[in-house]
Amino acid sequence: MNLKIVILAAGKGTRMRSNLPKVLHKLAHKPLVEHVINTAQALSPEQIVVVYGHGGEIVPDTLKHLNVEWAEQAEQLGTGHAVEQGMVNIKQDGMVLVLYGDVPLTCLDTLKHLLDVGSKENCMGLLTACLPDPTGYGRIVRNTSGVVQKIVEQKDATDAQKEISEINSGILCADAKQLRSWLIKLENENAQGEFYLTDVIEMAVNDGLTVETVSATSHWEIDGVNNKQQLAGLERQYQRNIAIKLMEDGVMLRDPSRIDVRGTLNTGQDVILDINTVFEGDVNLGNNVNIGANCILKDAKVGDNVNILPNSIVDNAIIGNQCEIGPFARIRPDTCLADNVKIGNFVEVKKSTIADGSKVNHLSYIGDTNMGKDVNIGAGTITCNYDGANKSVTEIGDNVFVGSNSQLVAPVKIADGATIGAGSTITKDVQGAELALSRAKQTTISSWTRPVKKPK
Repeated sequence: MNLKIVILAAGKGTRMRSNLPKVLHKLAHKPLVEHVINTAQALSPEQIVVVYGHGGEIVPDTLKHLNVEWAEQAEQLGTGHAVEQGMVNIKQDGMVLVLYGDVPLTCLDTLKHLLDVGSKENCMGLLTACLPDPTGYGRIVRNTSGVVQKIVEQKDATDAQKEISEINSGILCADAKQLRSWLIKLENENAQGEFYLTDVIEMAVNDGLTVETVSATSHWEIDGVNNKQQLAGLERQYQRNIAIKLMEDGVMLRDPSRIDVRGTLNTGQDVILDINTVFEGDVNLGNNVNIGANCILKDAKVGDNVNILPNSIVDNAIIGNQCEIGPFARIRPDTCLADNVKIGNFVEVKKSTIADGSKVNHLSYIGDTNMGKDVNIGAGTITCNYDGANKSVTEIGDNVFVGSNSQLVAPVKIADGATIGAGSTITKDVQGAELALSRAKQTTISSWTRPVKKPK
């Protein structure tokens, strides 16, 4: 199919109470209109034209990473006028699909069905829905044979027409040449004083075309965003859809209403996700992974049989098999943990590699470090990697034992099998199989008396 797509994204969104253009408000950490563009791209069209207006260049500048064309609607004169601006660079041949930048959850299969019916000879496709309360929507007016005749907007509808429950989503597809001919005939003699795209339906009927409708499977497919309440409602619906898909794939969700996926989440078998887990960017979980409550994973790759305990953060890191992390651990970017690594409570690891079987059990900071196998890092250990101007690396060999409350001042190398005594500050390289100590001599004063408060 010779398909072109026009996405309307020019509205101000006054009820959002924000200086940000409405279509740039985020759902699942991504602008509303980007969801629509991603769905449009999945249809493999020849062209995608996004019509912008309010906010000037903010919208195209924010979304410059997307492969689309841009058309400006300098004055917001209605949906028909907006589509006309988008049609400027659209070729005459082929099918045009009209989508909306503030309607982010329309399903790909629904749009494919719409394109199928719209591609029939002498036919255009229209996406509709039947709502228990159609207030505010344009009504689909049919004749006694059930054939679509026109769309009447709420403000222009008669009392009888307001009783119609079938509503217009605004999403339609039509032959490009025919659509262009109808757009130039639009008039703005209506309650809003705007050029309605919906008027092309009656024009199509008058030209002998059949308007064939496709009904959205769920109302949220056609729900738009006009205020923060509606945005929050669609966010929950989006997350509910994700939760259902995850459970269908075998993931155990302790509470499906308390998970947020703000990117792509791929999971293996027998994965368990506790409450309030958040996934951002691209996250891949292996088999038998258990994520505890209140954890955040961003751009992370997690191996098999990993246990991430509550209140932990894994950010742009790779976690090997059979690892245990947390609780209250923070794994920062460019960290790579090999297999059987343990990162305990209140441990922060940044830009470091930790080899098989090593343990950093609690209350430690490991930064800019290359750590070998079977290393034990005692509580309160710090790799002092920053001198106020530059970062330096700490090298720790295999089978090293670092006692509690130690500071390793980089750049420094601790060779295989070395032991660092508790409470040491290490500023020089330590050779293998050596014990390194750096402590002040303990002094005891037997006649010392503890101070007491003076009476007031």
